[in-house]
Amino acid sequence: MRTWIEPVVAVAQLASSFYDTGLLLVVKNYYNHTNASSANASEGAQQKAISNFYIIYNLLQGLTPLLSAYGLARLGDVKDRKISICIPLLGYLLSRTVLLLLILLPWPIEVMYGAAVLHGLSGGFSTYWASVMAVASLGSSERRRSLRLILIELTYGLAGFLGSVASGHLFVTFHVGYHQGVVLVSSSIALYAFCLVYSLFVLKVPTPVSSCPAASTSMEHPNGKPPDDERDLVFKSTEQQPTVVPSRLIIAMLFVAAIMYELAVAGAIDVLPFFLLKAPLSWGPEYIGYSYAAGYMIFITSFLGVFVFSRFLRDTTMVMIGILSFAVGIFIMAFVRWTYLFYVARVVMLFSLIPLPTIRSMLSKQVEGSSYGKVFVLLQLALVVTGVVTSTVFNKIYQSTLDWFGGFCFLLSCGITCLSLIPISIVAYKQRASFGSLEILTD
Repeated sequence: MRTWIEPVVAVAQLASSFYDTGLLLVVKNYYNHTNASSANASEGAQQKAISNFYIIYNLLQGLTPLLSAYGLARLGDVKDRKISICIPLLGYLLSRTVLLLLILLPWPIEVMYGAAVLHGLSGGFSTYWASVMAVASLGSSERRRSLRLILIELTYGLAGFLGSVASGHLFVTFHVGYHQGVVLVSSSIALYAFCLVYSLFVLKVPTPVSSCPAASTSMEHPNGKPPDDERDLVFKSTEQQPTVVPSRLIIAMLFVAAIMYELAVAGAIDVLPFFLLKAPLSWGPEYIGYSYAAGYMIFITSFLGVFVFSRFLRDTTMVMIGILSFAVGIFIMAFVRWTYLFYVARVVMLFSLIPLPTIRSMLSKQVEGSSYGKVFVLLQLALVVTGVVTSTVFNKIYQSTLDWFGGFCFLLSCGITCLSLIPISIVAYKQRASFGSLEILTD
């Protein structure tokens, strides 16, 4: 049980969901008070102020890990994978403390930019999540890896769901004097502290699980004698080790598909909270918490999807199902004007989490176990950089289209999502050709 990474994932995500809601509402309250004395105060001005804050915040938080993430991941591969888990957790702990101090002290909102830099220099989410995926991959066989990685995502999602449901109520109900959010952010800090202590003193990194016999075993005859002829050798090798030779094209296309999908998802999800704060929805803290919770429900439905689909479908087919699920759901989101329609869109997105963990699983089958950390962190860094750039672009597009059609960003996201089907189709074609050649060789 000490090798299970799930307790860290669950508690850290519970802490993160508290923080995300707290930060959004603190920023909103800050600009409410700032704009209250302005004669030109309006909902549009508040929306643009919040959006501009998040543009800079996300840029700093997303780009600063480029300075440290790969080095930490490589150090984790060579020395101890706990290094690339604990240092990011320490960064989380310190940066979240800055938000608590901001609530208690009359500091300007810009201090959160420093918190974002601190978080990023410690490796940020890129290093943390890549290390979590590496630990999970080491402790699972190739056959069960897609299911194991989506199980990690399910744990992440369930914790986020519970945290999001509670966060809005904690922010409003429990406060110290006029300082709203103190209890919420303090709880987040305490949970991160628990994760750090657990990772340091309880967590044990698992030894690699191999899904096939060692190469030397596959070259021996069951009775200890060498194979009788070359045909026997070929037959035994293909029977015991049914893996294809790693393909650079497949690896490249998996990266492209993941990046394109992240581009579409990050752009839409980043502007979604602002969309919910403005008319006609004009949601308050409780409903904002519910909106985050609705997003986390997708982790449950995506897990169930992989659990069922993995028995009958190829990984590439599952990825395509997830892509189409998000594309249709975000198209509906563009026309949301009533609360019930928001939840309809979220229901349609029920399989939209499947693509990224499945792509990670497919990548892990193309590289050695000793390289998991490096490969996963390279993918995660690519996703983070894509997300940061996309967030900036989509926020600017949202500001420009806010007055005539607030859902334009969602339509743009839908189009990009559909384009990500192209590289996955190439992977499916190449893998089918490879498996066909392997079957001929086995016959």
